[in-house]
Amino acid sequence: MDINKLIASRLLALRDRRGLSLTALSERSGVSRSNISLIERGESSATATVLDKLAGALGVTLASLFEAGQDEPAPPSPLQRAVDQPVWTDPASGYVRRQLSPAVRTPLQLVEVVFPPGQRVTYEQVVREADIHQQIWLLDGVMDVSAGDQQWRLQAGDCLAIREDQHISYANPGKTPARYLVGLVTLPFAI
Repeated sequence: MDINKLIASRLLALRDRRGLSLTALSERSGVSRSNISLIERGESSATATVLDKLAGALGVTLASLFEAGQDEPAPPSPLQRAVDQPVWTDPASGYVRRQLSPAVRTPLQLVEVVFPPGQRVTYEQVVREADIHQQIWLLDGVMDVSAGDQQWRLQAGDCLAIREDQHISYANPGKTPARYLVGLVTLPFAI
C-alpha cells in the first residue's frame, strides 16, 4: 500500500472512531481543515510536524499513523516482514522513517530513522491522552536532541531516554546521514 494512502486511511479511521469532524480535529491540532482533508484523501504528504500534531490531537503516537491492518476484521500478524514495513519520507527534512513493529497491539513500538545531514525536525509540546516514553539508540552518525530545556549530542552507540510531554527537536549536525532506532512505550495516564 502507498504510504500516503496508509496514513490517509489511518487518520480518517482514527478521526471517525473518536467522532471528530474535520473542524473539531483542526481546532484540536492547530492544522488547517483543508490540510487535514488533503491528507485524508491521500493528496498531500504531510510533514512530520503536522503528523505529530494530528496524532497528539487524536490521542495516539505518531508511530500509530503508520500501522497497517488495525481496522481489518482478521487479527494482525505478530510478524512484520522487512518488505512489508511501511517506509515514509518527511517532505520537509527528507528523513526516512521505517515502522518496524507489527500491527499487533503492544505498548512497545520500534521505528528506524535515517536522518539526512544538516536537517532539523521540531515537535511542539502536544497534550496527549497517554504517557509516551521513547529511547533513541544512535547506530551511525551524530545527532543533537533537545527535550524541553535539555540538550544532548549523541554519538554512535549512545542511547537517550526522554518523554514526549515536551518540546523535542532532532538535528543532524554531521556530514553523513545519522541512523537510529526509536523504541516507544505508551502508558495510560493514571486517573
